[in-house]
Amino acid sequence: MSFFIPQALAADAAPAQGSGFEPIFMLAIFGLIFYFMIWRPQSKRAKEHKNLLAELAKGDEVINSGGIAGKVTKVTENFVILEIADGVEVKVQKAAIASVLPKGTLKAV
Repeated sequence: MSFFIPQALAADAAPAQGSGFEPIFMLAIFGLIFYFMIWRPQSKRAKEHKNLLAELAKGDEVINSGGIAGKVTKVTENFVILEIADGVEVKVQKAAIASVLPKGTLKAV
């Protein structure tokens, strides 16, 4: 007769349900989400930027990643010379070029 401590009897364990493929299935879903939402768009942007740098030529109007707009006066393998004002030239790395502007944009600014 135990008034203060109730006796607890453990129930039999339930039989395991499922085949064990659920974790693999969830991992595959997370892998697909990662691929389509992160890796694929990033590689697409990197490819577009690489093409932009490969097609860079003298006379193009560009903006670098720091926000400086200028006209390309010389292109080398790793560097670009930008004319940011009359007689003022700046040497920047090619990888710092963020985008190419339409012709005549710098005259309008």
